[in-house]
Amino acid sequence: MTHFNRLLFFLLILSMQACSSDPTEHQTDQSEGSPLPLPLSKDELANKVKGMLVGSAIGDAMGAPTEMWDRESIDRTYGWVDDLDSMVREVSPEGTWKVNLPAGGTTDDTRWKKLVFEYLETQPTRELDPTAFSRHIVREYEAYFSDFQTLRPEQTEALEYANLRVLWLQEWYKVSKPILNEDLMGYQQALGKFYGGEMVCAGLLYAPAIGLRYPGQPEMAYEQAYRLSLYDIGYAKDISALSAAMTAAAMTANGDKTKLLDVLRSVDPESFFKSRLVGRSSYRALEIAREIAETVQGASIPEKNLPGTASAKKSAMKQAFVLLDKHLQDMPFHAGEIHLQVLTAMLVADFDFRDSLTFLVNYGRDNDTTAAILGGILGAFHGYENLPDAMKTQVVDVNKNLLDIDLHALAETQTNHILSQYAAPK
Repeated sequence: MTHFNRLLFFLLILSMQACSSDPTEHQTDQSEGSPLPLPLSKDELANKVKGMLVGSAIGDAMGAPTEMWDRESIDRTYGWVDDLDSMVREVSPEGTWKVNLPAGGTTDDTRWKKLVFEYLETQPTRELDPTAFSRHIVREYEAYFSDFQTLRPEQTEALEYANLRVLWLQEWYKVSKPILNEDLMGYQQALGKFYGGEMVCAGLLYAPAIGLRYPGQPEMAYEQAYRLSLYDIGYAKDISALSAAMTAAAMTANGDKTKLLDVLRSVDPESFFKSRLVGRSSYRALEIAREIAETVQGASIPEKNLPGTASAKKSAMKQAFVLLDKHLQDMPFHAGEIHLQVLTAMLVADFDFRDSLTFLVNYGRDNDTTAAILGGILGAFHGYENLPDAMKTQVVDVNKNLLDIDLHALAETQTNHILSQYAAPK
């Protein structure tokens, strides 16, 4: 690596680690010796953290049986989906790792929350380290890869499982490795080919988990999530960071829906609104979502609710589906498409947890990811105690007993870690 390339790489990482806004605008950080006051009680924080994690897993589980399906196929096989269902589907690196999972099983959208929670526990201050994040992914990948060293050719099922785990993080490893090697050109080349060099929803898989760390501080959440958007390109970085910011705002919104929507206009540390010729693509998605919601509801959002009956809600959602079809991208896991679907579901369903997920799952496309993102944001907004009882019990049990993901334990550990970075609650 030349001296010039090393200098460029150093400047790249430095820019990721630097807050783009005036640091005097923020409250004193714990790293400077004065812990911030926590804007929630300990019990409230625990409720919001668990709400995000389990809410996201519920969305993931609702969409998992029909991930990437079109809505005609969903309707033909499952009818109108408004609850959890069993998964009769093939395994895949990004999907389920076990066949025929019962209702409540999850995909990589929940595995990413677990991986990021474990990374966050290693971060001693509120300022997140993108190099450490890359190292965390590399170590996880290498641990999966080491399984091959102990397996024999006849252990076909174990080999298939090991292969799924390795392939899940293989693309991420390719981008992470040159970061650790301070190889700017290697990083640029790997990022340019990440999942085909498309604007995939990379950071959206874990952004809500980052937002939890900064309750009531959406700008700080944005900045830290933006640092970790190492696998995003273009305005996908902005969308990922906004999802973290919305989660942070949701934790202290106290039922005020406008606080979530205000984030999309007022939080812009990277000045995307000033992007020459293009402007802020993520905000245009909000404007389209508003237009769709106003069309099907016949009133401004969010002041009025959907019509009260189940049939009327279903009819309004189907009308919105037709309008959303006009904005499809070439691939269903495009960050811009996902962002638009998430916002539209939120507005059409007036921030209702179950109705919002029902909207996304029945629309199809990358519906486990869209439902996991919105389930996480609204889970933080409503809190764990207000999530549907049967759904959360089923998802927690299946993930713990069959998938080795203890959502309760992860939430408790993360809650305690967040508490350690704030002044003791009164």
